[in-house]
Amino acid sequence: MTSTLNLDYKKLGLKAGLEIHQQLNTKHKLFCRCPTLLRDTSESTYEFYRYLRPTQSEMGETDRAALEEAKVIRKFRYKAYPSTCLVENDEEPPRELNEEAIDTTLMITRLLHMQPVDELHTMRKIVIDGSNTAGFQRTSLAATAGYIETSEGRVGMDVLCLEEDAAQRVGEEGDTVVFSLDRLGIPLVEIGTAPDIVSPAHARETAEQIGMILRSTGAVKRGIGTIRQDVNISIAGGARVEIKGVQEL
Repeated sequence: MTSTLNLDYKKLGLKAGLEIHQQLNTKHKLFCRCPTLLRDTSESTYEFYRYLRPTQSEMGETDRAALEEAKVIRKFRYKAYPSTCLVENDEEPPRELNEEAIDTTLMITRLLHMQPVDELHTMRKIVIDGSNTAGFQRTSLAATAGYIETSEGRVGMDVLCLEEDAAQRVGEEGDTVVFSLDRLGIPLVEIGTAPDIVSPAHARETAEQIGMILRSTGAVKRGIGTIRQDVNISIAGGARVEIKGVQEL
């Protein structure tokens, strides 16, 4: 995150926060006993099709983004493998939460000085872009109110969630989008920082420190695609802008 512009970030009132999504290196997926093994699409043994539509939440409301997504009529084709099961297909109910993933999440919680919740409750995020066969992503709030120390002072760690990763988009054919089910259900943690970051260099430092903490556990996956980062940025008098899918900071 280098810049040739000579900007006074303090005068601009720059505030930034990070969302970091890190896959966990567990033996099994979050809600079934399938291995967390990534496959080549040529290894797919069968396929099936789905149409996804928005549904109401428990409060009787429909997500605005889901309604917009539904305006585009798409058919989704899913590639399945011997290493995936009916849970990924949304043909069977999910199993109990993966205890190995819970243990790793608690270890990360301690390293980030966060307060774990008393109970894990699995919630649903409505997602109908095809990345989840169920039309929603399962996620659990695991911890809040933590921090790390940086050269610019403490950066708050607002929330840490344990959730399932999405299916990987592997192609598009006309109005049909193709997804691979090998990644769907791999456990990951989502870490959201407070908007305490004050410069691009500070954002890099914060991301590097969180990454170092995650790798120090020896319980997270490594390599391209195993960690994804979103950056939320605003300046005084301006709107917040989210930059999604930053691979490296």
